Amino acid sequence: MKEKIGMNAGVVWNVLNDGPKDLKALKKATKLSEKDLYAALGWLAREEKVAFTETETEVLISLT
Repeated sequence: MKEKIGMNAGVVWNVLNDGPKDLKALKKATKLSEKDLYAALGWLAREEKVAFTETETEVLISLT
């Protein structure tokens, strides 16, 4: 399971390398399931590689 999460984290990283995305756009771009997307984001957050910016209507995710 760790290997799959790590690989998905790489997919998320590559998409975010093009710039910040909201959750909906990130899910669409990565084609990951919601569960896999959140696990990958958790992995990247734990390593302090992503930042979350919450607005009134969405959460933007960007690389740190």
